[in-house]
Amino acid sequence: MHKLRAHALVSALSTVTVAALLATGCSAHSPAPTSETAASTAEASKPGTGEEQLAVVSAPTGDVATPTAVAAANTLGQARARKSALKVASYDSQSGRAVIAAPPSGPGAAPSATPSTTTASSPVDSSTPQDAGSGGAKSTAAVAVGDVIASAPAPGAPHGVLAKVTEIIDTAANGSATVQTEPTKLNSVLGKSKADGAVPVDPSTLKVDPLVEGVKVSWAKTGDLTLGPEGAKLPLGNLRIDVATAVQTATGAPASAAASLNGFVQLAPEVAFSYDGSGATTSSSPSGAFLGLTGEWTSQWQLKGRAAGTTNGKPIRIPFAELHADPVIQVGPVPIVVNLDLVCYFRVDADGRVTVDAEQDLKGDFRVGGNFTWAKGWTGVSESHMTDEPLKTTVTAVGDVKAAMGAEATVGLYGTVGVTADLAPYLRAESDATAEGSTDGAGSASGSWALYGGIDLTGTLNLQLSIFGTPIFRTRIPLGALHKEWLLTKGKVST
Repeated sequence: MHKLRAHALVSALSTVTVAALLATGCSAHSPAPTSETAASTAEASKPGTGEEQLAVVSAPTGDVATPTAVAAANTLGQARARKSALKVASYDSQSGRAVIAAPPSGPGAAPSATPSTTTASSPVDSSTPQDAGSGGAKSTAAVAVGDVIASAPAPGAPHGVLAKVTEIIDTAANGSATVQTEPTKLNSVLGKSKADGAVPVDPSTLKVDPLVEGVKVSWAKTGDLTLGPEGAKLPLGNLRIDVATAVQTATGAPASAAASLNGFVQLAPEVAFSYDGSGATTSSSPSGAFLGLTGEWTSQWQLKGRAAGTTNGKPIRIPFAELHADPVIQVGPVPIVVNLDLVCYFRVDADGRVTVDAEQDLKGDFRVGGNFTWAKGWTGVSESHMTDEPLKTTVTAVGDVKAAMGAEATVGLYGTVGVTADLAPYLRAESDATAEGSTDGAGSASGSWALYGGIDLTGTLNLQLSIFGTPIFRTRIPLGALHKEWLLTKGKVST
């Protein structure tokens, strides 16, 4: 009886030891971890608690590496992913093949991204040791078939990685492995948890590509203030783009009526993200989700001269800057890579007859995105509240002109395109007779003129929003057009 109990105890201890080794992703012969590794392992070993509220914050920056998150194959759909010391050493988006580097196994050791020559010809579970080809020693893959990996941008994956392991191809002695993967959904790592928040986009991380001459960029972030043109001080977290460019002038217009646009747009964008997995069953879609862009908008610009008439009914559109960033937001332990693209532009819709000199000062906020619920599926959200005032207005000759200084934004996750929105505050001037007026009501000749401010907000929800794990929709969904216009000033003049 004593021998039977001893044998049972040894078997139980062996089972616990193997389970612990598999959870930490270390090989069976790894040395004792350092205190730093132990701390990371302890955090990674904390079990998920199902329907818990996760914080939505900016991921670590600078020299602090953004941790990877791994959802084990045997917990998918039950609990969220856990922080892991594993790293994606390389990734091929075309083939889906990746090298997963195990954490260092000793003081000063570096992760190996080069697997051994041992090859697995078929999917292999990480619980089966692989022969490392070194003195008969056995190695255990750092991941298992069915595991889901969420990673910040990595070599070969500038938009991050969200993938499921489908095959263990090769395993190194330290546990690093070459694996085959396939794309997967966010609900596989967020499980039944909840998350809701907005994360500011660090303006210093935006890559700006000027498209015309005369573009100047300035920004301000916490603790590092950069001054705008002419010493203008920017609020922290704001990006400002100044531009001055010529516009195609109407045929036959005098030199004095040469058309031009100049001014600036100032943005403080934030990525809005929410996820609600409560009530969801294993592998089902979340009960709620949101992805979008919010923030503050300030612009001041001037349209001067006689712009050329529209061509085939299409306004003249002049992109003057393209911006791109891949900010990483941390949703609990999961790094989520957001892909943000902005195109700033001028748009002029004129009849080629009216000459204007109008200047606008505009401030407000905006919120655009896609919202998912079980009851309604995906629906668009488009909101904006703007206030403006004309700083100077002169309208000469009969005709109409509408000019906008806008931005087209695209927001997605892990390299996909989720939401596309076009925000275009504008000025519209009209004159019904030969007239010259100004905001103080003075003028010459006879007739009437009016100046309107307005905003156009349009966009689409794209198929790739299904990355949340929601049902796939077959066509793009309109964001929901928002159009507002208000009278700024008008006048009736006669000499």
